[in-house]
Amino acid sequence: MNYQQTVTYLFNSTPVFEKIGAGAYKEGLSTTKALDEHLGHPHRHFKTIHVAGTNGKGSVSHTLAAILQAAGLKVGLFTSPHLVDFRERIRINGRCVSQRFVIDFVSQHRSFFEPLHPSFFELTTAMAFDYFARQHVDIAIIEVGLGGRLDCTNIITPILSVITNISFDHTQFLGDTLSKIAGEKAGIIKQGVPVVIGESTDETRPVFEQKAKEMNAPIIFAEDDPVVTDSEYLPGGGRVYHLTPSITDDPQNPCHMSTLRGELGGDYQEKNTNTVLKAINQLTSLLPGITTQAVEHAFAHVCEMTGLTGRWQQTGSHPTIVCDTGHNVGGWQYLSKQLKSQPCHRLKMVFGMVDDKDIDTVMDMLPTDADYYFTKANNKRAISEQEVLAKGLAHGLKGTAYPTVSAAVDAALAASTPEDFIFIGGSSYIVADYLEKKRHSSSPSAD
Repeated sequence: MNYQQTVTYLFNSTPVFEKIGAGAYKEGLSTTKALDEHLGHPHRHFKTIHVAGTNGKGSVSHTLAAILQAAGLKVGLFTSPHLVDFRERIRINGRCVSQRFVIDFVSQHRSFFEPLHPSFFELTTAMAFDYFARQHVDIAIIEVGLGGRLDCTNIITPILSVITNISFDHTQFLGDTLSKIAGEKAGIIKQGVPVVIGESTDETRPVFEQKAKEMNAPIIFAEDDPVVTDSEYLPGGGRVYHLTPSITDDPQNPCHMSTLRGELGGDYQEKNTNTVLKAINQLTSLLPGITTQAVEHAFAHVCEMTGLTGRWQQTGSHPTIVCDTGHNVGGWQYLSKQLKSQPCHRLKMVFGMVDDKDIDTVMDMLPTDADYYFTKANNKRAISEQEVLAKGLAHGLKGTAYPTVSAAVDAALAASTPEDFIFIGGSSYIVADYLEKKRHSSSPSAD
């Protein structure tokens, strides 16, 4: 098989959550452990950092990877889902896993794993661990796929665990209360391994504290003594963060600066940045080379260094075009406010969601004075454009339905003036379709 045939095989012969949802979810680690034993326990050959949470996992994982890269380490990065190419999930120092490795891995191990009937994510995780071990990475940032306790990444024993935040998502698997969801995420807390909690609530904090106590794990709540006091969006993209005087006055701290400029522009990045900097404070005693210069360079160039896309990503101007992968209530609490504050002549929204998200609550947050281009992603779980339109009208949102993301974007562009703002999102898969469209054709609005 060539590369495209191999990827098609992976998607068609294993249950894929992105395609079928609940049917691809496998509870328990037995298959993962069998794959791990077959491969010789590759995850034991490199250090890891484990990142869980409802929102922000991707941004935090990529930023940590960029900092450690800037510190001179060889850094593996395992994240999901991918947006355009499967290989985005597995990177070393920003470079995607080679097509040859993907082909060879499937070819060499197919006779073993086919009788196991692993899920797509179980097989992808095993592939990533094997690749990182063979490439002799110094450390790998491992993003949890779903939950934590029963996620197949949870066979690792990291040097640091990070849980970004807890909000309602995947409740059919993780529980219908914040405390239940927190209990699943807290499953990544390991014996004696420090854990940084980005955000907590009165309901989730006791869950984390109890689990950390059981595991004798030092626990740091990033919000208790925040490094970041506030931030502001910069014209043209990015943010500037203002740091606390206690950090500024400590020359031994790698965050020894009064301001920090970041490439990522979303309002929600303020919380993520505070979490990352708290994590870095823990890592300085565990890893070499983490300096102020490394932190500054990584924040300023995280997308270039790691390949991160889809986080308040500006892809055009005149009109301004921004896409974002925020896809649940927790993410839209930030996105809706940022959209409503955009200085523009007219806001245009290319919007769609998938069927396991709380679309009604999200729609309650959306700007009512925007023009909507309701659509669906090329994904079996996508809500039809007509249903999204009907729900939008019921929530007082005015717009038209389009059968594809490409058609919706083209219509929004055709109706825009240079002073307008076009937002593309609602689902990671909407953004994926848009970025795929851009890859194959140059946007007429891009400068």
